[in-house]
Amino acid sequence: MARKKRLFAGIAGLGLLAFILLASGAAAVAADERVDERMTILLTIFLKHDQTKSLAEINRHLEKTGFWKKFPPAGTEVVSWYVMMGIGQVVTLKLPPDKLRDVNLAIEENAWGAFKTEFYATYDFKPIWESTYKK
Repeated sequence: MARKKRLFAGIAGLGLLAFILLASGAAAVAADERVDERMTILLTIFLKHDQTKSLAEINRHLEKTGFWKKFPPAGTEVVSWYVMMGIGQVVTLKLPPDKLRDVNLAIEENAWGAFKTEFYATYDFKPIWESTYKK
């Protein structure tokens, strides 16, 4: 009987140890994800329509260059993408800094000729405004 209790206690102990190790591993993964989140930047890109071209011409150019397949590049995330009437499109991407060159090349190789471009480093002010200024 004592042997069964020791065996059961040993198995229960191993189960508890496995749970603790898995839980600590999950916590480590969550911590790593937070670190990755802090290691990203926001980049807002103005894609201003070339107004010397019709929309059909712009779309033909984008299809010919493969813009829709190559932008945004892998490893980046679209945070927002708006069409501004009379201007063009405004895209905000979240990306690790080492992907900045990929974004630049995707624009230079595929969007130029359809859009004039402007790039702006960006940050999310809304949470600050809501917690500090919004009454």
